[in-house]
Amino acid sequence: MYKVDLNCDLGESFGAYKIGLDEEVIPFVTSANIACGYHASDPLVMDKTVKLCKGNGTGIGAHPGFPDLMGFGRRNMAVSPKEAKAYVQYQIGALEAFCKANGVEMQHVKAHGALYNMAGKDYSLAKAICEGIYEINPELIMLGLSGSEMIRAAGETGLKAAKEVFADRAYEEDGSLVARTKPGAMIHDEDLAVKRVVRMIKEGKVEAVTGNDIEISVDSICVHGDGEKALAFVRKIKNTLEEEGISVSPLSQIV
Repeated sequence: MYKVDLNCDLGESFGAYKIGLDEEVIPFVTSANIACGYHASDPLVMDKTVKLCKGNGTGIGAHPGFPDLMGFGRRNMAVSPKEAKAYVQYQIGALEAFCKANGVEMQHVKAHGALYNMAGKDYSLAKAICEGIYEINPELIMLGLSGSEMIRAAGETGLKAAKEVFADRAYEEDGSLVARTKPGAMIHDEDLAVKRVVRMIKEGKVEAVTGNDIEISVDSICVHGDGEKALAFVRKIKNTLEEEGISVSPLSQIV
């Protein structure tokens, strides 16, 4: 039987600014990547999001990014591996405090935005992130782009790695995501997005922007919770997966 995790980037509100539909989306996903204060979120939001996940039995993950609140962590930064490692450990530590306060275990770590994309291609950066995770808790699962340097670095560090794919993002032929600045980066047709996901799981293939098929391996599907159609999209993906005989389960039951 096919088994896959549904993850979503959550806890991204900040102060008076509300982003996303956390309360509505969390019941439909099996893993949540919670922002840790660098690219988004604040202590009150982190605590609230951990509580929501606990109440719904949703796996909790830290979502560390670059210290770039204004750019939402999506701008590349020139940092050394040592700096990246410290940034990641700092943010994991912040979320870990709220996990402990609420009596829940952290399940995984997924880098955010530009840090995620850069580490997907830069092995030294990926290794620094994985070492940072391992030193805090070697039982944490590293969630990274399928086929990327993050997956390779996790394996060589001794971390369990979960391979992530995206329901609403287009792929380059090398397996990387099409940059958001390029046309066609986002897939807005929900039916097409769902069909692509099912094919990735069952056939291990996805069509790149070039029109050619590329091989892809799937442990977890990322869905976004910040669009106006987010809730309907998440519900549709989950329902379709179950109709296709694909079990939706948290990462801890997959890797």
